Amino acid sequence: MLADYLVNAFATLFVTIDPVGLAPMFLAVTSGATAVARRRVAVRAILIGGAILFLFLVAGKNLLSALGISVPAFQIAGGLLLLMIAIEMVFEKRNRRKSESAEKAASHQEDPSDVAVFPLAIPLIAGPAAISAVILLASQAPDTLSLFGLAAVIALLVALCFLSFLLADKIERLMGDTAAMVVTRLLGVLLAALSVQFIADGVRAFIAANA
Repeated sequence: MLADYLVNAFATLFVTIDPVGLAPMFLAVTSGATAVARRRVAVRAILIGGAILFLFLVAGKNLLSALGISVPAFQIAGGLLLLMIAIEMVFEKRNRRKSESAEKAASHQEDPSDVAVFPLAIPLIAGPAAISAVILLASQAPDTLSLFGLAAVIALLVALCFLSFLLADKIERLMGDTAAMVVTRLLGVLLAALSVQFIADGVRAFIAANA
């Protein structure tokens, strides 16, 4: 049970955050920066993005309660959001949109370190889809041990993002455009299936709660 939950959590967050896909974005927004400056930007982006994800892991459920939103309703809404992201990935629209956001942010930043906050930390690492996924997964955790496991999964993915930033130039050369396109579409199909499962679980729980 715990193993299935953690595998599902890792797959959902890996596809949503897409650490490998962040490599070219990182290169785009840190173009012209020295190796030391890039490492500084990477560290700052990871700390901020990770902190946001952990914040919603801890306080997401309370935030929903304060807003009067039920967990099943959020499961349905979050599942639909993730499904939209999956459709963008399958039809190769998400990377294009993320690239445009990264380039636009880079052109408007005076200090290179500013890109650590936007667009790297927000929305590339801790974007709406990733935040929704964290709250969804936290709401589905069967016990406290599962929540600690989810925290470990988030920490692992944040570490993978940092590794992706450090190896960005090598990853981009290794993958190439064709391989990146194939991987993105396969991950999009996987995310679509997970999204439908989230929606189905939410509908079932919503009907049961209002029956």
